Amino acid sequence: MAQVPQPLDALAVRTWCGLALKALGRAREEIDAINVYPVADGDTGTNLYLTVESAAAAVEAVFAGYEAGGTERPTLADAMRAMAHGALIGARGNSGTILAQLLRGMAQVLAADGESAHTDGQGLRLALRRAADSAREAVAHPVEGTVLTVASAAADAAIGAEENCAGVARAAYEGARAALAETPGQLAVLERAGVVDAGGRGLVAVLAALVETFTGEAPRVPGGSGAYARVNGDTRAACEECAGAPADGGGPAYEVIYLLEAGDEAVARLRERLDALGDSLVVVGGDGLWNVHVHVDDAGAAVEAGVEAGRPYRIRITHFAAGDVHTTRAARPPRERAQRAVVAVVPGEGLAGLYGQAGATTVLARPGEPPASGELVQAVRRAHAREVVLLPNDADLRHTAAAAAEQARTEGIRVALIPTRSAVQGIAALAVHEPERRFDEDVVAMTSAAGATRYAEVAVAERQSWTMAGICQAGDVLGLIDGDVAVIGSDVTATAETVLDRMLAAGGEMVTLVLGDEAPKTVAAHLEARVRESYLAVDTVVYRGGRQGPLLLIGVE
Repeated sequence: MAQVPQPLDALAVRTWCGLALKALGRAREEIDAINVYPVADGDTGTNLYLTVESAAAAVEAVFAGYEAGGTERPTLADAMRAMAHGALIGARGNSGTILAQLLRGMAQVLAADGESAHTDGQGLRLALRRAADSAREAVAHPVEGTVLTVASAAADAAIGAEENCAGVARAAYEGARAALAETPGQLAVLERAGVVDAGGRGLVAVLAALVETFTGEAPRVPGGSGAYARVNGDTRAACEECAGAPADGGGPAYEVIYLLEAGDEAVARLRERLDALGDSLVVVGGDGLWNVHVHVDDAGAAVEAGVEAGRPYRIRITHFAAGDVHTTRAARPPRERAQRAVVAVVPGEGLAGLYGQAGATTVLARPGEPPASGELVQAVRRAHAREVVLLPNDADLRHTAAAAAEQARTEGIRVALIPTRSAVQGIAALAVHEPERRFDEDVVAMTSAAGATRYAEVAVAERQSWTMAGICQAGDVLGLIDGDVAVIGSDVTATAETVLDRMLAAGGEMVTLVLGDEAPKTVAAHLEARVRESYLAVDTVVYRGGRQGPLLLIGVE
């Protein structure tokens, strides 16, 4: 029997995150298969998994920070705020966005300032009530028979439960489970497909994990395509027959999601504008940071509305006509898989464009926001190829990429992971990529090109720390070669020149420079002139990387 953390504390939150992630991992394919509302896009299970994965990673980061500082473990408030924030910034799709708001609602109670901490069953009961209410408030037009109904039922059932956390969690789970079974009778599109609501099914899995957290025993979660199905035959086929939902068989062409930095008044105006543009509007968050989700025909207008309200970023636009299960009954057959594709993690919008022009499927890794393994798996699926070459372009993503590759292999995709540690190594690998070659030969050639490329970056130190080159202070300019600090300076151009000279001292034929938005405008011209004057027969190519973290990336082949 698993250890039961009592009372409700940071360790309980950490345990819950881990168990919920495992539960959604097991149920992901089943939930994807029964996803017909609001759009039959077959990704609700995946979106919920990615949302919880982001929440779990945020909680782990808080624990790691306390352990590194040698202090006691985080408080319940620390863990709940991290869980809610992680879910907010990592929310995917309609269901993931609503789940993020459910967790935020719980955090508003469990992390609230006050004389008495909510570490008992009563606190958990209040948190579940606030979660259900805040999720309804976040949805522009709540619909019964969805995850909102299941969340409300869970909160209602918790009212008469035992006072301890285990009793409250178990009651909430049973209430949600019963409500889920009734969803086909509340929403016509579910009844036609013979399935329960996919988002509600995911919430039941999350609540089952909460029960296991406090009891050490996992309750049985009925399958959405088995015990809950109301039609005979293959459930996925029944769902695809209803594809193209919402319930009227039509709907907007695009899903638009972005994070938004904006004030409350601006967001209130944004809600009104987006509600007029489309449907499935969910805006969650607060305290200046929001996650916006909407289905529209004019994706540009939805993004422009965000720009008027504040600063939108991490913008994701999905064309519903592009996926295999977004099509309507009169749609074309599924498109044929390509033989081979390249999937690459890139640190900025500029490099994403460059890699995209070369034919790669990209995953954007913004500063401080590395992609999760589930996001890489999604990119591999999106590449829609029998063979995939995966370029993580970051040493810290090696294990994440390996986990993604292993998951993709279980789905019948042949994946080769090339351990690129920088985007400039990925550029070198992509330059020699030839899809017509045998897969093994192509992987060897790309690996060789990446391995023959030394990489460096120029960045600004955020804090005082010990380095291989000595002690740096916050604000110092750092030159890192092959991942280690080699130069500490005060001027970006001078530091970059020193780094480049050290790299070219060992020889080279090609220098690649990738400039971040905040790099001095003259640095590229200065370095190009330096190469022309001092290193004969060495070529230089310059790319714009956008908001990429380091001021400058340097590659020497």
